[in-house]
Amino acid sequence: MGSTGSIGESTLSLIRDSGADAYKIVCLSANTNAQKLAKQALEFRPEFVVLGDAANQDILKDALIGTGIKIAIGREAVIEAGAWPADFIMAAIVGAAGLEPTLAAVEQGSTVGLANKECLVCAGDLFMDAVARTGTVLLPVDSEHNAIFQVLNRERPKEVRRLILTASGGPFREFSAEQLQSVTREQALAHPVWDMGAKISIDSATLMNKGLELIEASYLFDRPSSEIDIIVHPQSIVHSMVEYVDGSVLAQMGSPDMRTPIAYALAWPERMETSVKQLDFAQVGKLEFYPPEPDKFPALKLARAALEAGGMAPTVLNAANEVAVDAFLQGNIGFSALTKCIESVMNSFKSETGFATPLGTIKDVLDIDARARGKASGFVKGN
Repeated sequence: MGSTGSIGESTLSLIRDSGADAYKIVCLSANTNAQKLAKQALEFRPEFVVLGDAANQDILKDALIGTGIKIAIGREAVIEAGAWPADFIMAAIVGAAGLEPTLAAVEQGSTVGLANKECLVCAGDLFMDAVARTGTVLLPVDSEHNAIFQVLNRERPKEVRRLILTASGGPFREFSAEQLQSVTREQALAHPVWDMGAKISIDSATLMNKGLELIEASYLFDRPSSEIDIIVHPQSIVHSMVEYVDGSVLAQMGSPDMRTPIAYALAWPERMETSVKQLDFAQVGKLEFYPPEPDKFPALKLARAALEAGGMAPTVLNAANEVAVDAFLQGNIGFSALTKCIESVMNSFKSETGFATPLGTIKDVLDIDARARGKASGFVKGN
């Protein structure tokens, strides 16, 4: 799911390199890129192909005439794709749009590679309850959470003192607060280490991506905010760490390449060979670590406050962030207004009802998500 995005393409690249008999693709889904989806379908010959946006459906249908591949279009079809029978589902749809399809995948009770952090940010309790109820094997694909998964002793959680998420610091780590006022779209999209899609690149520039990962880690590994730290590590060699009660700190390291955590999920519980560049420690020379600067990058404070508030707060945070990021990419607000929009929406909800309202159903989540998006859109229009 999300086969035409950066995670989807990296996943298919690994499958391609594994040889014709290693994996069988049964379903591919994408949102708007009909041309790339058609090309993937012609190469991998899945049973089922889904395009979320109907605008370019003719491109897909014309390309696949005579192939016998089932085609479906629209939002409900994307959810159907999540429920398509499979041994392994890569959930790589960006944003809250991935929640319902990924929950449909979880309902199968098979193995889900989770590359969509927003599922847990929007609906952490609901999502993890579904995972427990169905017996789904949930494998984190974000490099930081995959790193923790690799070095965490999940059988003895009381031996763990804290989780340490690393952050590259994004393209503006050394910018002053004044310089951040005039950041352009192009600058924000130019991440110094990782090659990612537009939305995640902007989140990395504001450090909201790390804030969302903080919330994701709390739900994935059942740890409170107080036991999860964030450290800036510009080289992106140490992908995250786990500290144990005896003082030992175990780190997962490697070249900054998303194919490594994807390969770990694809081959789990075994490992598969990849063409990822071998880590040369002599060439790296040194590893640097710095404390984050929440005053300069307030997204971190907003995310931690949302996690600690609980209830609907993370859902509101994520919805407002998605609207703000889209507005920035469209040139409708400046870089510094991104977190101001999120803070404004969160304060509005907090003053009205607080955040304590539980989100017991998917409808509850979607209702709060829609309300928060409406408030965020109002902020954008007023700026």
